[in-house]
Formats: sequence, C-alpha cells, structure tokens
Amino acid sequence: MTQATQPVAASASSFAPLRQTLFAVLWVAAIIGNTGSFIRDVASAWLMTDLSSSPTAVALVQAAATLPVFLLAIPAGVLADILDRRKFLIAIQLLLGGVSIGLMLLSASGLQSVASLIALTFLGGVGAALMGPTWQAIVPELVEKKDLKSAVALNSLGINIARAVGPALGGLILASLGAAFTYGIDVISYVFVIVALLWWRRPSAAQDVLAERFVGAFRAGLRYARASRELHVVLVRAFFFFAMASSVWTLLPLVARRLLNGDAGFYGILLGAVGLGAIGGAIIMPKLRERLSADDLLLVAALVTASVMVFLSFAPPQWAAVASLLVLGAAWITALTTLNGVAQAILPNWVRGRSLAVYLTVFNGAMTAGSLTWGAVAELIGVPFTLLAGAAGLGVIGVVAHRLKLPKGELDLMPSNHWPEPLTAALVEHDRGPVLILIEYRIAPENRSAFLQALSRLSSERRRDGAYAWGICEDAADPAQILEWFQVESWAEHLRQHHRVSRADADIQAEVRRFHVGDGMPVVRHFLAFNRLNEEQD
Repeated sequence: MTQATQPVAASASSFAPLRQTLFAVLWVAAIIGNTGSFIRDVASAWLMTDLSSSPTAVALVQAAATLPVFLLAIPAGVLADILDRRKFLIAIQLLLGGVSIGLMLLSASGLQSVASLIALTFLGGVGAALMGPTWQAIVPELVEKKDLKSAVALNSLGINIARAVGPALGGLILASLGAAFTYGIDVISYVFVIVALLWWRRPSAAQDVLAERFVGAFRAGLRYARASRELHVVLVRAFFFFAMASSVWTLLPLVARRLLNGDAGFYGILLGAVGLGAIGGAIIMPKLRERLSADDLLLVAALVTASVMVFLSFAPPQWAAVASLLVLGAAWITALTTLNGVAQAILPNWVRGRSLAVYLTVFNGAMTAGSLTWGAVAELIGVPFTLLAGAAGLGVIGVVAHRLKLPKGELDLMPSNHWPEPLTAALVEHDRGPVLILIEYRIAPENRSAFLQALSRLSSERRRDGAYAWGICEDAADPAQILEWFQVESWAEHLRQHHRVSRADADIQAEVRRFHVGDGMPVVRHFLAFNRLNEEQD
C-alpha cells in the first residue's frame, strides 16, 4: 500500500487528493491495514528474539518477509494489469487475515516455533508481494491526473503514519497482553480494508478482444523493462541504496536488545520514531523538492542514513537513539518517495503494474540479499562493526551513484492513438504470428546521419511497446532507400502495439517521418508467418 520529480507549488497541493472521497476512504483504510501489519511485524521480530538469540535467525524473519516479494512481484504485477484490481485486493486481504489468524492460534496455544514463525511470515510476504503492485497501480484510478504525484506521496505518508503508530502500539500490546492478542489486532485491521474495498464500486472494464493473457502479458512486461533505459537507472539506484541501508533494519531488534538494553516496548518505540520522522519528512518534502533535485535528495538520504547507522553502533543512550531514529525516518521516506515517484512518472498505464512490480522485485531483492548478508556478517564481526560496514558502503555508494542521474519523468505518456489500424486483405486471426513489419523510408544523403540517430531513439519505443527484434538496412542498389523492420510475436500483440504508443513516442515517430523525402508517407508492410505451412501447400 505503499513521488514525484517536479516541485509542488504549495504544500496544500500535497493534500489535494484527500478532497476526492474515494481516494480518502481507501487511504484511511490502507493506514489501518498497514498499522495492523506493523503491529504483526513487531510481534514477529521480537518473538523471534525470544525463540532464538542467533542474528541469523533474526535476519531470517526479515528475509522471509521480503523474499516472496522478490520472487512474486513480477507475476503479481501481471495479475494487477489483467485482473479486476478491486476483487484481487479483497482476495489478498483474506489471505493476509488467514496468516495472522494462524500466528494468533499458534501463539495462544504455545506451539509457535522458529520454523512456523518463518513459514507464516513467508506466507504473509506472499500476500504483500501480490498486493504491492496492485495497490500502487490503482492510484491513477482514484485521482485526477494532476493530483497523481501528490497521491503517490500521500500513500507513502500513510504508510509512515502506520509505521509511527503500529510498532509503538504493537510493542505496548505485546509487552502487556502477549503475542496472541497482538496478532488478533492485526486480524481486525484487515476487516476495515475489506469493507472499504467492497464500498468502492469500481466500473467494470469493457470487454476487450485484445485483452492480454498471463503468459503474453508477462513477456510484454519483461520486454518493456528490458528496453526502458530510464527504468534501468531507477532500478540500479534503488538496488544499491537499499542493499546497503537494509543492515540497519535487519539488525534493529538486536540493536534494541543488546546495544541499547531495551525490551519489546522500547523496540516498538524505536520503530514508531522512524514512522514519526517519516511523517515529518513527508510534510517538508515539497519544500525540499523546490530546492533539491531528485538526485540530490537521494544523496542526502544516503549520507543521513549512514550517519545514523554509525551513531547507533556506539550504543548511545536510549533517548538519543530514539532521536536518531526520527532522523532516519525522514531520510528513509525521502529515498522511498523519490525513487517511487520517479518510477511512477516514467511508466505508461498499460504496463504500470508490471513495471512497478519489477521495481518492487529489485527493492525487495536488495532488502532480502542485504538482510541475509548483514545477518551473516554480524555473526562474524558483531552488530556494531556490521553497522559501521553498512554505513561505509552506503556513503560510498551514495556518492558514486549520484553521477548516474535519475530521469526527470516529464514526458507525456498518455496513448496517442495516432497510429492507423493496419490494412489487411482478409480477417487475421489474433494468435497468428510472428509478424514482421517493414517501413520503407527514402532519405536524402545529407540527412542520413541525423535520420539514423532519430531512428535509434525510435528503436527503444518499438521494443518497449512489443517488438522482440528490431533492425535497419539499406538497399544495396539505392542507398537512399532505408528499411526499418521489427517483429512482434502475434497479430494481436501488434494491434496492442498500436494502442500503446504514447504521445511522447508519437513525437519521435513524427521526427523520423520528417526525414522522408519520397512521395507520400513511408510505406508500411505487414508480413505474417505461415503457421501451418504444410496445409498451405496442400
């Protein structure tokens, strides 16, 4: 249930989406649901320290929560793009409620073990994996386009309101009433989310003869992610930041217990301080964006996070540790909203769920790998030195990665619908393919170099929208005649390609066509593979 790259003109605009009732209701429901999840997570993390004192075992709880997101986020993103998102979210809430009921019953009966706790945490991670890209993908349905970036930021703010309340409340309930009661509170929170989703009367999608199926949609999503350099930059920056920063989250239960001599309630207060700091960070974010670029914000977040990790390694007084976690929360929300906002801004709607799933896969892969690595390192050199090592790595990565600039996300990605439907002699079956598309250009010799550069930019658009192969060639007898070709896997996929072209990509196509000096428009030809060659010969 977890912004934007352009500055927000005034802080009031950051809360504009809350004036839209549908968004406000689901936003509040998400806060309640996430509060319950944080209550559950603090109970599980602290319960593991009772069941085992091994840093590896404690790290496994974090890894069990994030590994499913790493494994399943992309399939979940595909489902988010092809299923009814409202019904899918309701089913996920039922799954998560079942997980918490299982944790509650095992804890109440005294049968909870390391294995059962990790297994149910993993199952809860499956629910989170399915929910993440779907919840993010519904945001454009809930608000007007002009409020999208503010809505994304508000989602992050909502999570951190829950982070501020949930852990502190969970620690208090756990310390006073026990794990079973704590898990029961989480079960109740899912009821609120389900009721809100049932209240949402999402319009039924019109029957689409070109609707994607799972396997084809999965391949299309991977093709888009592979061809989008802008997305690559976001993924690289996210991976290295979160892999290094994960050390503080992995070891925080041990920091609270061993270095700071705290109990479950104090651990909850630490996590609550992170949430409060994140709320403060989200409130001042519009002002920060007016003064700093996305790259500068991410660098500041890395350096501040590293400084807090160094501070915690020296076992400060409890009050000072709580204060430092407030700062950590502000830095964490800065990094999350910056990276997530850039990712949202560079994605078209048709592939939003799948591409956000790729982002979540990288995020949780970094957190999972980091958790396991830092847990193993702590076994060897201890918690304080592990925090120092993580801080050093994060500081170096932050400075070096600052040279790899994040995309600005200012392109118009709405469908252009300018590409005419291809002409055919007879009706073509949708599953027929592959399809070879040829486009013939005639280019003046003096424009050849500039044309090829423009065509190179167009190649990325072709691949993002569905082509699995692309190339250019020239006529050996007439070098002014240049042929662009690309292949898609089926006729239906090529028709979808026509509908996927964004306005920004349409501008690139227009730029390429301007170099054409032949009579009329460039000639476009479509060639279909013979799927049943023997039958055609008969």
